[in-house]
Amino acid sequence: MELPPLIQTFVLHFGEMGSRWGINRTVGQIYAALFVADRPLNADDLVLKLGMSRSNVSMGLKELESWRLVRLSHLPGDRREYFSAPEDVWQIFMTLADERLRREVEPTLTTLRDAILATPISAEEQHAQIRMRQMHDLIDLLTTWFADVRKLSPGTLQQLLKMGGAVVRLLEMKDKVVGRK
Repeated sequence: MELPPLIQTFVLHFGEMGSRWGINRTVGQIYAALFVADRPLNADDLVLKLGMSRSNVSMGLKELESWRLVRLSHLPGDRREYFSAPEDVWQIFMTLADERLRREVEPTLTTLRDAILATPISAEEQHAQIRMRQMHDLIDLLTTWFADVRKLSPGTLQQLLKMGGAVVRLLEMKDKVVGRK
């Protein structure tokens, strides 16, 4: 790797975390390098900086494009493609959340809806259907909440997140007063 120590530490960590987030290590490292870069990078830049093969970099960039996490640009007189990460961390977060919803949550909700609409043929299926409805209702509530939150500006969202701890403490006090614990 041809990166300054601070950046190398971040890139290596992001690669390790990527595998825990459902992306491979290479994709995580490529994204981290693009995120901290002071200019758009092309595939050859990434090969040199990360010490990866050209094919791994190309596949990683395609994966990041499919997640809508990189921007493609061209420089005048240069036929190569250059890549950069969005500057706004809120935009990155929202893009990741949208993609996770589309790729993971929506198919699960569809499967749960189909299961709930099916006619159970045994007591075991009736019990399973009740449990699946509970899961569906929770996921549906969370996705509806996220759709509402998604409409907020980054500044308002930041204020909401900062209020989180205070709101939780108020709700805990309310529960104690009402007698729920």
